[in-house]
Amino acid sequence: MNEILIFRHVPHEGPGYLGDYLNHHRLPWRLVRIDQGDPVPDSLDGIPGLVFMGGPMSVNDPLPWIPKVTDLIRKAVAADLPVLGHCLGGQLISKALGGVITKTPVKEIGWLPVQRVDGPVANDWLDGLPPEFEVYHWHGETFSIPPGATRILESRNCANQAYVIGKTLGFQCHVEMTADMVREWARTGGDEIARPSPTVQSESQMTADLDAHVQRLQAMADKLYDRWIKGIKH
Repeated sequence: MNEILIFRHVPHEGPGYLGDYLNHHRLPWRLVRIDQGDPVPDSLDGIPGLVFMGGPMSVNDPLPWIPKVTDLIRKAVAADLPVLGHCLGGQLISKALGGVITKTPVKEIGWLPVQRVDGPVANDWLDGLPPEFEVYHWHGETFSIPPGATRILESRNCANQAYVIGKTLGFQCHVEMTADMVREWARTGGDEIARPSPTVQSESQMTADLDAHVQRLQAMADKLYDRWIKGIKH
């Protein structure tokens, strides 16, 4: 089988648990290291799906790779290939499909709940998940729901946490976290969490009972990824 392409934008925001999940399901994948200057493919020939991870940059920044990535996303959605975005990745997909990315009133950083937005699409993609569950966040911007897409997750301080269009799933939140990633992000992002608030957790808050948090998150991620890989042609 050909390889799913996973786009990494900074070294510490790699595929995380998603890589473990794909390995477990024997779905080959390859990392496209935007941070190392790897080229964005022009063609989708032989590519069964695209995944875009997070990053501290803004989709609105004048970075030379962003137009290439958004063009590739449009081609993939038009070709009915599954696309998956986490945080920045969800914003890239939204921008590619006609959405806009803006600052949020408050940052969301740490373990915070999201809620289902009930409807047929949400019921399909969130089958087996409770009305509210906890995920990991680290963002100060958010996407609009692109034309033709359906919102399936929201939070108290960020209305658009996930959307679906066809075989494509875009997240504002992070479901790909491992315990090591949480620890590393807390260290590398220390300036952003220096002043905790109701929506910004300190390092000690986000690492307390970390294994239990991550175990619950990965159980949720399994269900979401299970639904996404249905679009992969075996």
